Amino acid sequence: QVQLVESGGGLVQPGGSLRLSCAASGSILSINRNRMGWYRQAPGKERELVADITSSGSTNYEDSVKGRFTISRDNAKNTVYLQMNSLKPEDTAVYYCKLTTPPYYYWGRGTQVTVAS
Repeated sequence: QVQLVESGGGLVQPGGSLRLSCAASGSILSINRNRMGWYRQAPGKERELVADITSSGSTNYEDSVKGRFTISRDNAKNTVYLQMNSLKPEDTAVYYCKLTTPPYYYWGRGTQVTVAS
């Protein structure tokens, strides 16, 4: 089994920053051998990919967050981060971490991010 625990969410004003963390544990060798991703789901909307990072270190971002969000990982800590800057109200959502190791994938329980004044 694999466990993913997200943290770092909260309430922030527009233009502010947050850093989300996703700590992986369990029956994985290391996150650097897996694709790690951050997804979000706003009320009434489908879950969408925000950013992901492959085992080779390649990154991919959803268009609306390019230039504002940065995904990174600390292999020694088995942790993936999402640095979010210049936050907007439309970034409000529950943010989920996903680990993909084909054919399996695992989700965390999510952390709430609310951007409001």
